[in-house]
Amino acid sequence: MKILLCDDQAVIRDGLEMLLNLEKDIQVIATAQDGAEAVVLAAQKQPDLVLMDLKMPGTNGIEATRQIRAKFPNIKVLVLTTYDDDEWVFDAIRAGASGYLLKDTPREKIIEAIRGTMAGKSFVDPAVAGKLLNQVASNQTQPASLLTDKLTERETDVLRLIARGFNNGEIANQLHLSEGTVRNHVSAILEKLGVSDRTQAAVIAIQHGL
Repeated sequence: MKILLCDDQAVIRDGLEMLLNLEKDIQVIATAQDGAEAVVLAAQKQPDLVLMDLKMPGTNGIEATRQIRAKFPNIKVLVLTTYDDDEWVFDAIRAGASGYLLKDTPREKIIEAIRGTMAGKSFVDPAVAGKLLNQVASNQTQPASLLTDKLTERETDVLRLIARGFNNGEIANQLHLSEGTVRNHVSAILEKLGVSDRTQAAVIAIQHGL
């Protein structure tokens, strides 16, 4: 897995690079000191995942995430920050981040989140998960029919499992489908909902009570 690190503190970048490169299946291919540099390096290096800080001088991590996800939808973004303020959390997810971790997360949990994100799972630090779910629940004003009318019955089943955090393999097992069929359903769901990744699809599903 090719990783791009983005953090304005050199000691954080260097420490993460050293720790991640100890893993046989992970390679840090570039580091960026701000969001603007991360966008440029994402275009040049085409990483599989960007480990993104949020509050940085110039272009912050929210805007960098938005630009990277818009230009390169196959590149995952996993937030790693010290900020657990509601606004940062919600904006990061809306911008297309697949997960949100705090910097006091143990190293093994960061590694687990990177691997899980690449496998299609979403990781949100327990310290901020409650805030995110409360916000989604408080905004749950739209009936499920507005969503299910757009989707086939099978797509609705798949979306419901996405909202529960299942990856494609787990969904395939639950619904007795092949992973290829699940991937096709997921692609159709994202297109019909007008979103770029399954985290955003899950938020929409929860808002509609699925």
